[in-house]
Amino acid sequence: MEKLPKINIIYEDNHLLVVEKPVSIPVQEDKSKDIDMIRLLKDYRIKNENKSGDAYIGLVHRLDRPVGGIMVFAKTSKAASRLNEQILKHEFVKKYYAVVKGIVPKTGNLKNYLYKDEQEVKSYVVNEKNGKLAELSYQRINEVNGNSLVDVSLKTGRHHQIRVQFASRGYPLCGDQRYGKSDKTQIALCAYKLEFIHPTTKQLMKFEIEKPLDTYWTDFTL
Repeated sequence: MEKLPKINIIYEDNHLLVVEKPVSIPVQEDKSKDIDMIRLLKDYRIKNENKSGDAYIGLVHRLDRPVGGIMVFAKTSKAASRLNEQILKHEFVKKYYAVVKGIVPKTGNLKNYLYKDEQEVKSYVVNEKNGKLAELSYQRINEVNGNSLVDVSLKTGRHHQIRVQFASRGYPLCGDQRYGKSDKTQIALCAYKLEFIHPTTKQLMKFEIEKPLDTYWTDFTL
């Protein structure tokens, strides 16, 4: 029997589950049919709450399969709707650490239009005519061995956005085997911080995790 990954539950109440997604686990079922976060969290609720049937887990936002980090899932449809509304209004804060190849400028605001091109090996490309707006800001924290550790704030939430926007400027993420020069290591991208308004109590919720401690991350201190 396949050993299921252990999920770090950071926070839980009747409305929310805030968890740390392991690397290489898809957020929802894909063509690989590998175990995904939604199924794992449904099983967690069924076991933890002694449910006889299925359990609800609402998807609020996504992380790419190879990327680990902090996520929030809804335990009710009302909570999911209210959190999704915050995302649409840009009231939902998502921050990432990334290690990129090269020395990037100290700060930057990146704006592109990203387009999913089924004919390309790379799933998303910069296409100003047909793409959807993707925007982020970043700050370089430090630099080691020709690589930069950056703190990224998303203003939009497009698929592969961080990876494509940095790679298109000649700074691919270390370990990115799709948009960078493949080095067969784990991609150096981590979702480390979330801030949002609780869907029922209206309290400001803040959650943060430490950066990873392997591969490229070990070169950098915060």
